[in-house]
Amino acid sequence: MKLQSAGESAIIAYLSETSSPEVSAQVQALGKALRPEMGTTLIDLTPSYASLLISFDPLQTDHFQVGELTRACFADLDAQTLSSGRLIEIPVFYHPDAGEDLLDLGQAKGLAWEKIVAIHSEQEYRVYAIGFAPGFAYLGDVDERIAAPRRKTPRQRVPRGAVAIADRQTAVYPAESPGGWNLIGRSPLKMFDPGAPEPMPVVVGDRVRFRPMKREDFLNAGGTLR
Repeated sequence: MKLQSAGESAIIAYLSETSSPEVSAQVQALGKALRPEMGTTLIDLTPSYASLLISFDPLQTDHFQVGELTRACFADLDAQTLSSGRLIEIPVFYHPDAGEDLLDLGQAKGLAWEKIVAIHSEQEYRVYAIGFAPGFAYLGDVDERIAAPRRKTPRQRVPRGAVAIADRQTAVYPAESPGGWNLIGRSPLKMFDPGAPEPMPVVVGDRVRFRPMKREDFLNAGGTLR
């Protein structure tokens, strides 16, 4: 682990140079260990693929103390603290009517679109980070057989609930927004609801499986194809 200053009141703990489910579990476990140890000195924890941003109150502590505490917590991590995270199921209506790039992706990969769906939905994904927009969870790793680069020309409008692939990542758009990922389906699940007790159904460290659903079930669950 490497520590680096990130301004007057934060440090970044780099746990690895590359991301993986194991490293993501370490990031999550380190955050859980630090939170009670830092107490009121902690302002916020921001996990990412292979790092953890630790923001602290400079009136109560400093870089040296936070760094020493972070090293101690990291050294104490063991197999029991490296939780596999919750398993969250996200329903998806996979169809060219719901995923505008599904046919093109299948053609580029030499696969029927139904095979694209099977590969995508049989994989278990790790929530590596949440960013870009509230509730936008970066999930990996996508099977290499269906991995695809971002579109050369992003769309001005991607609908809420769109399930998409970019390189070896996949995600669900939490709100209507511009976007350049490849759309393969749509979910009725709200990925961000500020009025709910838990605004987001997933957090960093969780595991995700996509469950194919029928058109009728998608529409009955509040999904739209507009």
